[in-house]
Amino acid sequence: MTVDWLRTAFHRALITRVPRDHTEPDRAFRRRRLVVATTFLIGAGLLGVSLRVEPGDDRFYWLTALLALVWAVGGLLSGPLHLGYVQVGRRFRRPVLTPVVVGATLAVVFVVGALVIRAVPLLRGYVDDVLAYATYGNLAVVVVIAVVNGVAEELFFRGGLFAAIGRRSPVLISTVAYALATVATGNLMLVFAAAVVGVVLGLQRRASGGILAPVITHVTWSLLMLLLLPVLLLR
Repeated sequence: MTVDWLRTAFHRALITRVPRDHTEPDRAFRRRRLVVATTFLIGAGLLGVSLRVEPGDDRFYWLTALLALVWAVGGLLSGPLHLGYVQVGRRFRRPVLTPVVVGATLAVVFVVGALVIRAVPLLRGYVDDVLAYATYGNLAVVVVIAVVNGVAEELFFRGGLFAAIGRRSPVLISTVAYALATVATGNLMLVFAAAVVGVVLGLQRRASGGILAPVITHVTWSLLMLLLLPVLLLR
């Protein structure tokens, strides 16, 4: 991969908008907003409860599974969702490779950031709290939870919620909503991560016109963080 190829790929993934027409009737738009608002309140509460459960507690698995169900059902019930496209040469194709690269790049940035932050005594506890969920319990189950929740969150936040915002500042508003939902966890590092990742995923959603790119990037990022952080921070 050359530098020019990467620059072009990232620009098309995050900046260049593909043609689309996702206009819907006012009645359907109002319904979408009602479903999204209700789902957001329920999901934010569940997220706060699930991440306040002690690591290794079986209730964590059930709560996160229920949370994924809430995000996914809310996103799907809100109205039509689209997969989206990216431009490859003169053609438009479903985004697959570029979102993986974006997700891997995000993971590298976050891993480096975690190594730096963990060296600061006042902030180390926030990183350790997050790390605990990756080190306690069954790793295979945690991986499945990470994948399922990553997909479910994108169905809602870059799917139903993004579409419910309208044309004015959907990236900013969806990112703020994503970060606000994470405030319920009481962990500043998770709120910061949600804000940064939310911007990237929102840009992908706006550029591609669909949820496929954010889904792939989110899952890639989550899995790499889950697998790399314990190895690098607990050695």
